[in-house]
Amino acid sequence: MGFAENNPNDLLFLLFISIILSCSISASATIAEANALLKWKSTFTNQKRSSKLSSWVNDANTNTSFSCTSWYGVSCNSRGSIKKLNLTGNAIEGTFQDFPFSSLPNLAYIDFSMNRFSGTIPPQFGNLFKLIYFDLSTNHLTREIPPELGNLQNLKGLSLSNNKLAGSIPSSIGKLKNLTVLYLYKNYLTGVIPPDLGNMEYMIDLELSHNKLTGSIPSSLGNLKNLTVLYLHHNYLTGVIPPELGNMESMISLALSENKLTGSIPSSLGNLKNLTVLYLHQNYITGVIPPELGNMESMIDLELSQNNLTGSIPSSFGNFTKLKSLYLSYNHLSGAIPPGVANSSELTELQLAINNFSGFLPKNICKGGKLQFIALYDNHLKGPIPKSLRDCKSLIRAKFVGNKFVGNISEAFGVYPDLNFIDLSHNKFNGEISSNWQKSPKLGALIMSNNNITGAIPPEIWNMKQLGELDLSANNLSGELPEAIGNLTNLSRLRLNGNQLSGRVPAGISFLTNLESLDLSSNRFSSQIPQTFDSFLKLHEMNLSRNNFDGRIPGLTKLTQLTHLDLSHNQLDGEIPSQLSSLQSLDKLNLSHNNLSGFIPTTFESMKALTFIDISNNKLEGPLPDNPAFQNATSDALEGNRGLCSNIPKQRLKSCPITSGGFQKPKKNGNLLVWILVPILGALVILSICAGAFTYYIRKRKPHNGRNTDSETGENMSIFSVDGKFKYQDIIESTNEFDQRYLIGSGGYSKVYKANLPDAIVAVKRLHDTIDEEISKPVVKQEFLNEVRALTEIRHRNVVKLFGFCSHRRHTFLIYEYMEKGSLNKLLANEEEAKRLTWTKRINIVKGVAHALSYMHHDRSTPIVHRDISSGNILLDNDYTAKISDFGTAKLLKTDSSNWSAVAGTYGYVAPEFAYTMKVTEKCDVYSFGVLILEVIMGKHPGDLVASLSSSPGETLSLRSISDERILEPRGQNREKLIKMVEVALSCLQADPQSRPTMLSISTAFS
Repeated sequence: MGFAENNPNDLLFLLFISIILSCSISASATIAEANALLKWKSTFTNQKRSSKLSSWVNDANTNTSFSCTSWYGVSCNSRGSIKKLNLTGNAIEGTFQDFPFSSLPNLAYIDFSMNRFSGTIPPQFGNLFKLIYFDLSTNHLTREIPPELGNLQNLKGLSLSNNKLAGSIPSSIGKLKNLTVLYLYKNYLTGVIPPDLGNMEYMIDLELSHNKLTGSIPSSLGNLKNLTVLYLHHNYLTGVIPPELGNMESMISLALSENKLTGSIPSSLGNLKNLTVLYLHQNYITGVIPPELGNMESMIDLELSQNNLTGSIPSSFGNFTKLKSLYLSYNHLSGAIPPGVANSSELTELQLAINNFSGFLPKNICKGGKLQFIALYDNHLKGPIPKSLRDCKSLIRAKFVGNKFVGNISEAFGVYPDLNFIDLSHNKFNGEISSNWQKSPKLGALIMSNNNITGAIPPEIWNMKQLGELDLSANNLSGELPEAIGNLTNLSRLRLNGNQLSGRVPAGISFLTNLESLDLSSNRFSSQIPQTFDSFLKLHEMNLSRNNFDGRIPGLTKLTQLTHLDLSHNQLDGEIPSQLSSLQSLDKLNLSHNNLSGFIPTTFESMKALTFIDISNNKLEGPLPDNPAFQNATSDALEGNRGLCSNIPKQRLKSCPITSGGFQKPKKNGNLLVWILVPILGALVILSICAGAFTYYIRKRKPHNGRNTDSETGENMSIFSVDGKFKYQDIIESTNEFDQRYLIGSGGYSKVYKANLPDAIVAVKRLHDTIDEEISKPVVKQEFLNEVRALTEIRHRNVVKLFGFCSHRRHTFLIYEYMEKGSLNKLLANEEEAKRLTWTKRINIVKGVAHALSYMHHDRSTPIVHRDISSGNILLDNDYTAKISDFGTAKLLKTDSSNWSAVAGTYGYVAPEFAYTMKVTEKCDVYSFGVLILEVIMGKHPGDLVASLSSSPGETLSLRSISDERILEPRGQNREKLIKMVEVALSCLQADPQSRPTMLSISTAFS
């Protein structure tokens, strides 16, 4: 029986059946898709913590009216099939290996951004042909971008940014004709930019920045007429900027900065009438700035700094009436600054520093009154400061240093409520300092050095409690310092040198406890140097030279951070206080041109960090201390002392009398002293021997009756303190008996904890418990003994200080100074910390390590070889001072021994000969130091580069090719110093140990 033709009822019946079947199929499809998603969800490692995914429940099998809209982040089409998955920002931890590709054929929208997905992007995503939007950004995805994504012809938005993707950009992406947004930034992509990307005619936003892309910018990108954003910055792109980019008529924001682009700026960019942002900074662009750029009348932010541009600023820049930021610093631009530069009433930043600009500042420099940041330093500008700057109330930071500005300093500047920093140094300002500076309540740095400023320092200055730096040096200031100077408690840098200040230094200065640098030299200060200077616990540099200070030198025993001390050219008298030898960080000491007398204290022999000494033109007598700084001192640094003697010919002093006991000092009533002292000393020696024997006997017989006894084991417990007093119980309590919460590092045989003691913060290195590990006992014990032996004999500002140690069956540990910044390798591995490691800081780190190794190898009777110089064993304090740590593998070299040893050190730093000769020499440390130099410059371990350099004598390296891209390219003196360091590194990595330089020669070269 069949259906009658054209029977309306039959047709209705057929339609009804088809609807029922369709609904049944849709319900089944939805259930299958839901179950597939549940199966994928079960692979998430943190699914229980994702509360939003709790709506994904397994009720689809029993509920035939199941609606996927009840699930978080899931949407369906009209037939009930899943078309959209939006799980952004749920911290999901999982992979896409079990994603149900085949079960979700209708997916059109995927947003899995801001989660913790890891692993690779499966090529099966390329089979989801209905995808319109695909976002996997901000996850932990690795490996390559699958070329199969080029099959998604309906795709309009693709974002894979902020992952760890590597490999090249597939050229198949260029097949996505409908794509309007492509985000691949912040990955590790390499290779060239595929020219095929120029085929995506509907593209609006293309962002490939922060990768490792190389090659040139394809000219085909000029075909993208609808493109509004093109970000290619922070890559390794080379070649010229294609003139074809000027064809992108819709362009609003163009960033090509931080690459290696060369050639000139194409004048065709002036065709981009809608452009508001143009970043070309930090490249190698040459030539003049095209006047055509002035046609971009919508420009808001123009940055061309750090290139090699020449010529003048085009007058057409006066067309920028909406401009907020103009960056032209670090070029070779010249000529006058055209008035049009300040035509914009919106201008907030004007950076023109380090060029060759001349002439006067435009009178309308602060036309709109919104200027916040202005940098004009290191040019040839002259004349008075325009009066309009007085009304620039929004000013936050200003640098005018290094020009030829003139005028009365009190009239040139106004009141700036938000000003934080101003540098007016190295100009020709005159007049007196205005009291108006007090009305800038946020001012942290006031620098006016090297001008012609006169008069007294206004009292209002001493009420600016927020000041962190005050530099009024090299002027003609007069008067006395008031007690109110003690109000500046935040001051870290005070420079008043090169003036005509007089009188006593007020006692109130002792309240400046945050001072790190103090320079009062070349004034007329008189009276004694206050003992209260001992309160400057953070002080690194102090210069009081060329004044009229008299009396004795104070002990200054608390200035443990002091590295430079200059008291020369005063009227100081008396003997040099032996307390100065407690300044163990002191590197340079100048006491010349005073009236000091007597012998130089022998305690100076313990000042291992001292490298420079000048004691000339005093009344000193006797021999020089047995200290490298004195023994290496030049004749100029010793002359003018009639009583000094030395047996070193180059010092041109009279010879010291030699006796069997060394230098013989003049004696008064010598025979009487001998008759008194000899019996006393003899008795003391006999008593000491008896006491030692008795103590040994008592300990042998009664090992459990010691005063410091462990209540649990009955064993003696003591801490030997090298520098300070530490109690065993304080260490245990402050670390909660070495709880994990206080752990800050670990190694092969030890863990390091942070201990907050009542008087100090220290680092406690606890050797692993080896009660059940009898095999490792000798190794751990040897590490402990090596470290104690090495560090108790070392005192150098670039070697971590050992405060004490404890050897006991229950706890064996060492107590060190705490280094706030941690290890160098951790800082280099951290993006933000690495950016704070400027070239100056990195240079000082390398120099510090070199000086310490030179001291260990050459300034000791028994040299110490560290054997494990690596970035992990270089610690940094708050000031980024480098200190060598971890002497567990150190070896004391003996001249009468072959010095054979087992292999020690960190992989990647060990000298090649050590692996097969097993012989320890200083050249092992030299090799490791060479690796360290490259690591500091590159920002990462040089890897295979080290082996290739060792096997290729005469190999050269370009600083530009290896320098860390995360910070600005080094320039000026820093560049010269780094080039020298690269040369040193190459010589250190010679395969033949004898071809490597000594650390003494390296340290001397760096100094």
